[in-house]
Amino acid sequence: MKKLFFLGGLPRSGSTLLCNILAQNPEVHATHTSACLEVLFVIRNNWDDFIEHKAHPLDETKRQVMKGVLENYYWDVKKPIVIDKSRGWLAHLEMLEWVLGEKPKVVVPVRDLRDVLASFEKLWRKAAKNRQIAPERDNYMRFQKMEERLAIWCNREEPVGLAVNRVKDAVDRGWRDCIHFVDYDTLVREPGNSLQEIYKFFGLEPFKHQFKKVEQVTTENDDVHGFGVPLHAIRPKVEPQGSQWPEVLGEAADAYARDALFWKKL
Repeated sequence: MKKLFFLGGLPRSGSTLLCNILAQNPEVHATHTSACLEVLFVIRNNWDDFIEHKAHPLDETKRQVMKGVLENYYWDVKKPIVIDKSRGWLAHLEMLEWVLGEKPKVVVPVRDLRDVLASFEKLWRKAAKNRQIAPERDNYMRFQKMEERLAIWCNREEPVGLAVNRVKDAVDRGWRDCIHFVDYDTLVREPGNSLQEIYKFFGLEPFKHQFKKVEQVTTENDDVHGFGVPLHAIRPKVEPQGSQWPEVLGEAADAYARDALFWKKL
């Protein structure tokens, strides 16, 4: 069985960049956004509804089948280490531990929430010229004001609010020792140190990465998200970009200042 690690954190926080840096290691396969969790989720949720399983409970068989999904989802990957990317992993660590038979290790990219929200605001402005994205269609009147748009992104059903709740709840459930936060600003400012800390967390031998020309090896069809612009393209050179929230959000960012770096309090 391949050695499996997991990645899931906040959106717009460098997860795609991090996966492509890690993929430089010839021992590591770092994924695009994976559906492996969804496959496990479907099996877990439907297994006990089969009449045959009600008549003859097969809990260990269920676990082995789900473990088989983890072992074989990347059957064609030759590298011995897989880092599976899905922001949903943090919500299902109990299931993951049960299936694996050991505590999972999850790298969690994070970023100043004001910059996360500024990134979503910029994406909406780009999309607005020729399309209406789903959150705007569902909340048209509220989308007429930036403060309301930001609040919508932070709803528990929307990408930012959902991701933040998953991070906080995983810690509240006692999984803090299985989580390694990777601050985006630290990653782009001190990439070498950030990567070495990840290897230390995973318990792997360190690898010397290069950061001046990162090749993008993961691809995703971003059309499915409805923005009409690339969401997972990376800059080849790892370097600080500077905070964008002061210019993009202005005073609207003040509402998020207190919890902007919430993970540091966890």
